[in-house]
Order: sequence, then C-alpha cells, then structure tokens
Amino acid sequence: MPAKTDHAAGEPCWAELTTPYVDSAERFYTALFDWTIPATEQSKQFAGYRQALKDEQPVAGVMPLMQEGQPPAWTTYFAVDDADAVAALVGQAGGTVLAEPMDVGDLGRMAVFADPSGAAFGIWQAMAFKGAALVGEHGAPTWSELNTRDVEAARAFYAEALNWRFEDREYEAGVYTRISAAGDAFGGMVDITERVPAEVPAHWLVYFAVDDAEATVASAKENGGEIPAGPFEISEVGTIAVIKDPHGAFFAVIQPDPQMDSSD
Repeated sequence: MPAKTDHAAGEPCWAELTTPYVDSAERFYTALFDWTIPATEQSKQFAGYRQALKDEQPVAGVMPLMQEGQPPAWTTYFAVDDADAVAALVGQAGGTVLAEPMDVGDLGRMAVFADPSGAAFGIWQAMAFKGAALVGEHGAPTWSELNTRDVEAARAFYAEALNWRFEDREYEAGVYTRISAAGDAFGGMVDITERVPAEVPAHWLVYFAVDDAEATVASAKENGGEIPAGPFEISEVGTIAVIKDPHGAFFAVIQPDPQMDSSD
C-alpha cells in the first residue's frame, strides 16, 4: 500500500505511547508488530521522543513519561486545520485543555485535551510532518474507539469541537456508534457502563491492524503483556483483542474480517 501523505481534518492521524521504559517498549512492540523504534538526533532534540517505523514508514510515536505520576498510555491525535481554533471550540463545548497549542519545531502544532467525561486526546496541525504514513496494514493504526459512559454527551461535544458525524448500528453485543469526519467511518463509541468496572475511566482506545490476532496475542503474552479481553470474533468486523503492555498501557488489535468493506 502506498504511503499516506495526508489526513483529512477530524480524522485520526497519529497514535503516541508514553511509557516509563522506552527501550523495553521497543522490544515488546517490535516483537508484536515488526516495528523499529530508532533513537535519532531528532529524538534527542525532542526529549527522547522516537518514531516507530513499519517498513521504514512512521506509524506511531513513543516517548518517556514527562512528569511524576503520569500513567503509561496510548493517546490518539486527530488532524485539524487550525489547532488554536479547535482549542477554543473544545473550551466552549465543555472540554479541558491539558496542554495548550504549541509548535513542535517545524513539524506541526499540537495540543492535548480531555473531553467532558475525562477521556484524553490530542490534535495535530500538520506542517512538515503529516502523521502516520501507513494505515490499516499489519502493525499500523486502523481504528479509534471512545469508551465512555455518556454517549450522548460525547456526541454533542465532538460534533461541536471536531465537526464529527455519528451513526448507530446494531451488533451482536449491542448498539455501536460509528464516527466519521470527511469520509468513511474511522472509529466508534461504545457505552462501557455495564461492561467494565466502575473505576475504569473514559478513554480512547487505539486499534492496530494485524494479520493474525491469535499469533499477536501469543506474542504479547510471551513478551510480558496481558490480555484483558479476547481474542473474540465480531461478525463482519473481525477478530479483536485488548492488550495491556508490560508497563500498563492498553491498546487493541484487530484482524479484519476478509469480507468486511471499509464503508460498512
């Protein structure tokens, strides 16, 4: 698949892992996804930030924890045309600014927010760096999912802040809300009220595509990860598993159903 050179406004463009042990994370994710996560001169310039590469193309970011008490986590970033304008909309819609819009060299302009339920996400106004160059391939991001206890409030917030559209669909496990911006659905929302313990906060979950979910789960276990859910099949979607890496960051993998159409 050719490298992706642009991301439409409102769609996911980057996923970023913050972790206490970057070298250990490199070993774990290299085993899972065939990534390389090299330390470069640019990573020294940006506080140890590294790009994860798949087939020499950037697919995700990995960085050390920046402050005491910060939990290991994956963060999804959404493409925007004007980071400052979106920051203002986030405030108007009831969100919280966690990191004010700032330039990252000549690469782009970023900010980090929490929606009204507390789920953290980022935005990226691209300049020299456009975001993930591969999407939907083995080891590349393919879906973003908001796990929340108030789907209606989330609809209102993200419609105002990022101009998203929503469509409810019935699946075996219940209603699932699909999200789109400029084109086909890129992610979804699920009500976790009756599905996960009350202490689990609202959060965004990044999905990576894999060729073989069972093999990926086995690799995760062998390399110190845990499997909180799955692998399980969802008809016309694929085989899914939620993985907790050795340092506590959660993410998901999906082996897409070969009959699935991206617009379904």
